[in-house]
Amino acid sequence: MNKTSSLLLLSIVLSSLTIGCSPDESTNKTNGGRSAAIQAEKARYKMMAAGNSAEREDIQAQYSMPVLTNGRTQQPKPMPAESATAHQTDLYEIGRRADDLPTAVNRTQPQQVRVDLYTEELIAEMMPGVTYEYWTFSGKVPGPFIRVRAGDSVEIHLRQGKHDVAAGGYSEHISSGHFSHSIDLHAVIGPGGGMPLTQGGPGEEKSFRFKAMHPGLYVYHCGSPHVPTHVANGMYGMILVEPEQGLAKVDREFYVMQGDFYTSGKFGDEGLQTFSKEKMLAEKPEYFLFNGRVDSLSGERALKAKVGEKIRLFVGVGSHIAANFHIVGAIFESLYPAGAIMNPPLKNIQTAVIAAGSAVMIEFTAQVPGEYQLVDHSLSRAIDKGALAELIIEGPAQPELYQ
Repeated sequence: MNKTSSLLLLSIVLSSLTIGCSPDESTNKTNGGRSAAIQAEKARYKMMAAGNSAEREDIQAQYSMPVLTNGRTQQPKPMPAESATAHQTDLYEIGRRADDLPTAVNRTQPQQVRVDLYTEELIAEMMPGVTYEYWTFSGKVPGPFIRVRAGDSVEIHLRQGKHDVAAGGYSEHISSGHFSHSIDLHAVIGPGGGMPLTQGGPGEEKSFRFKAMHPGLYVYHCGSPHVPTHVANGMYGMILVEPEQGLAKVDREFYVMQGDFYTSGKFGDEGLQTFSKEKMLAEKPEYFLFNGRVDSLSGERALKAKVGEKIRLFVGVGSHIAANFHIVGAIFESLYPAGAIMNPPLKNIQTAVIAAGSAVMIEFTAQVPGEYQLVDHSLSRAIDKGALAELIIEGPAQPELYQ
């Protein structure tokens, strides 16, 4: 970074200490330094893509949340991830796998649970040839699936940035007048859902505690100004508060969240895409995506089960536009709408309507082998804008059911 760029960044950071988030983002968009930084980042991406395309399979360890069990920290299971360094777009996998979620709570007494999260802005591939700066909880979209029991005392720790990565480099988050992140969990009873207690700037760590009182499936998201922008860039996840008696046992569980993304270019336009606030305000996204990117849950990353297995899906909408979740060739034997897992389920449902900032729990049995498509049944979103995933069911043919 040259001297001029360093002074510009220092000026922006110092301004944030006194004025917080700019009330008028449009003035920042015309800033010459921001434009130059974007062009530099585009050039750097092209150079990396040309020189490192053979290294797409490089990975680093990605961890789920640690949980205190009987007073001891249960170390999270390392999850394979595809990231080396932030902003190295040809290496980083932004999408969280559908099977990356904690196992069921298996205890009969409440306890203290600690959840550690960090925020990170990074450039990653949205689809082949298309990159985007995502804003994330713990480096993936959606954020980690948090799982607790009714009666637990839950302690949320949110750090602004990773512990092992020094701050620096260009970030559209800062350049567009945003200087903080926070978390608002819909499972929390209290003003702001935790947002006022976790509001922090770069390098800071904030925490708060709440008691999980109401069993249900809830969304969480960033609550910092401008909240719609933070959410639209990928800052959302889910928290499940299990009932005291737990949930019925199933064979497979999957975690899926749909989000709408507002890129400056049209769907499929190549290169580094910037966020379009104008499209967001008009509610005209270019992409509808499951777990962060096109084909995030397809191919080798598809959901997988076997004939005869009971499947449970946790499906939510993280951003702004309601979803019409459907699996082509399947029927939802039990649907718990609006995250109301304590209510009697709806039976034999074809499509689940999921409000923005809400979630559903779905259960059904895999009966016929084959490849099933998960879609938003506003079908242009699936066929033309990315809301498409795969469920692969393996096992013997069932000619009495389908041939």
